[in-house]
Amino acid sequence: MPFVERGETKIWYEEHGTTGFPVLTLAPGGMRSAIPLWEKAAINPLTAYAGQYRMIAMDQRNAGRSAGPLETGDPWGGYARDQLAVMDHLGIDRFMVFGCCIGGPFILKLIEQAPERVVAAVLEQPVGIIPANRELFDHLWEDWRDQLLDKRDDLTGEEIETFATAMWAPDFAVSVTREQVRGFATPMLVLPGVDEPHPAETGREIAELAPGATKIEPWKDEAHVGAATEAAGAFLREHVPAG
Repeated sequence: MPFVERGETKIWYEEHGTTGFPVLTLAPGGMRSAIPLWEKAAINPLTAYAGQYRMIAMDQRNAGRSAGPLETGDPWGGYARDQLAVMDHLGIDRFMVFGCCIGGPFILKLIEQAPERVVAAVLEQPVGIIPANRELFDHLWEDWRDQLLDKRDDLTGEEIETFATAMWAPDFAVSVTREQVRGFATPMLVLPGVDEPHPAETGREIAELAPGATKIEPWKDEAHVGAATEAAGAFLREHVPAG
């Protein structure tokens, strides 16, 4: 079974393709981020670029088939350590990342934690917190809590609430600060969101702050999504390291 075990944490992963440069994919779905939810994304890299890369997909901790403790003191860092553990398990040092929704903050945390390993990244409709959606994120995790309580008798609702509120307490891109993003040299392609959980202004601000970032707008409507898919594919090809 394709699990990576690290202490009490057990992460499910899959490989889609065995040739080409490695691309870690981080699925949408908020705290329920799991491989099948790629099917709901406007651009699904597992199908859009099938056969071109060694694609690695994973269920995030306490989503899908993955499970582990709640790292209340460092929620985003815990996820990043899981993601890097999967790549270490596979013997992959440097890789690109393609993330959707919560995959945006995941990517930014990875770049903060391991900038030498992330070659380039695509952020598809990254989540972000602005004054207009603050209340939404104060409660968005509650369905995840209820599902987790149904599966885990070692956790309480209070423990999960402490973790989730710590995770979503910051604003902007949530997992990192604006000042940190200003220091990110990693090439990034940002496709800003168009709805309340994925505010366009957050994606735009990431692209404006990060020296190595560019953005595509509009992209998600039927008239543009095909061209955006091709542009993201061209971005990935452009940043595959020589040799």
